[in-house]
Amino acid sequence: MTDTRAPAAPRPLALITGVGRSAGIGAGIARRLASSGWDIAFTYWTPYDRRMEWGAEEGAADAIAADLAARGATTAAVEADLADPAAPARVFDEVESRLGMVTALVLSHCESVDSGLLDTTVESFDRHFTVNARASWLLIREYGRRFTGTHGTGRVVALTSDHTVGNLPYGASKGALDRITLAAAHELAELGVTANAVNPGPVDTGWMTDDLRTRIRAATPLGRLGTPEDTAHLVDFLLSPQGQWVNGQLLHSNGGSA
Repeated sequence: MTDTRAPAAPRPLALITGVGRSAGIGAGIARRLASSGWDIAFTYWTPYDRRMEWGAEEGAADAIAADLAARGATTAAVEADLADPAAPARVFDEVESRLGMVTALVLSHCESVDSGLLDTTVESFDRHFTVNARASWLLIREYGRRFTGTHGTGRVVALTSDHTVGNLPYGASKGALDRITLAAAHELAELGVTANAVNPGPVDTGWMTDDLRTRIRAATPLGRLGTPEDTAHLVDFLLSPQGQWVNGQLLHSNGGSA
């Protein structure tokens, strides 16, 4: 009997930055997209996790890649210090050599160390802007220079935040990220690429204290904390053909938290 079924269409490729922990938002997005038919390349930087309270998750990259493969995705994990201005081009070079052209770029990486207006150091301020703003610009620039996909299929989504008080360099650098991403919606328009920023609100990925969890639940109409999956569902929609008309937006996906 002759098989008359059409061959399966190739899976598009998403590059997701900041996928260093299984519990993180980046990993949640990767799992959702893999289940939705995307191949996944992702970056991680273990030294960042090591200096944070939660510490490094040993073997995380391999475990995440195995999970994505079980969902049907071909994967590539790239360890990269995005504070290095040469890293974005190197990441794209490696991903393209292993998996091909990137259809969607999802920026989920960050530098986030609490400090306020009076106690932030110049070194910390500069590192936040280097990782959260400059690296994001360079990644979007590389993406825009290399994208050759069908008009209307390209996507950029960046995760942002409205933190300010007590988290000055993080919030300020995320504000810069917003402007860079929204500029991409216009400057990459000729490529048919959409670009949006998503503010997921407070998502518990292991960094919250019990007191903070209680206060956030009380301030959220739905009475619960956000999850990586909540953010992942919105990103999945924005990357889909159905999400094409959403462009140049700063979207709040936070359960209505105050």
